[in-house]
Amino acid sequence: MEKHANTIEYEVYGDYALFSDPVVRVGGEKTSYSIPTYEALRGITESIFWKPTIFWVIDEIRVMNRIQTETKGIRPIKYNGGNELAYYTYLKDVRYQVRAHFEFNEHQVNMVQDRNERKYQCMSERMVKSGGRRDIFLGTRECQAFVEPCEFGSGAGYYDDMEKDIDFGFSYHGITYAEEAVLSEDQGKMTVRFWEHPTMTRGGYIVYPRPEECTIKRHIRKMQPKIFENIEKEEHEKREVKDT
Repeated sequence: MEKHANTIEYEVYGDYALFSDPVVRVGGEKTSYSIPTYEALRGITESIFWKPTIFWVIDEIRVMNRIQTETKGIRPIKYNGGNELAYYTYLKDVRYQVRAHFEFNEHQVNMVQDRNERKYQCMSERMVKSGGRRDIFLGTRECQAFVEPCEFGSGAGYYDDMEKDIDFGFSYHGITYAEEAVLSEDQGKMTVRFWEHPTMTRGGYIVYPRPEECTIKRHIRKMQPKIFENIEKEEHEKREVKDT
């Protein structure tokens, strides 16, 4: 896949991961998808670095370790009080190389003068080197993870010698919020997206479609875009008024 100029490349790894379908998040037993969802990877990337001026696009990942699972008995707290035994199936010993790039959010009209590509490229690269600005986790809070910079595609991976592509079947892709909608049909709505045929090719590579490329989707509800104020501009104006 073609590498964008404003790209970051990093490796994320941890003992466990739980990329579960949002439908089962309300309670009961949970089973992880075999690969990270687009939404989970976007969350990891935003935990490394995010500003309202930009949004992250996940380009592709490389699965470095063997896909394996482990089931644990968990006692989650029930919504109506108390707890009960449930079995969660986690991915075990996960490691992924991730390539992502940022684009400017056209909905954030107050941030036009903050669209400095070089500035955000340098900031995001520094945050990758420092391990991220916020806590990193793989799908859920109990699956803590670590981030470090890498050269995407370098090093040996478990699936380097695989003979056939692996199709993971129908999968949840992510959610498009109103302030991120690109297509006119998604404007003013919260939209859930699905991915029909996630496929891993030789070497462990998985290319992710962009959100607007997902044709299987459902509009959940109407939603107003969240517009951020330009804080730096406001502070500058306040200083000018004070100086006069």
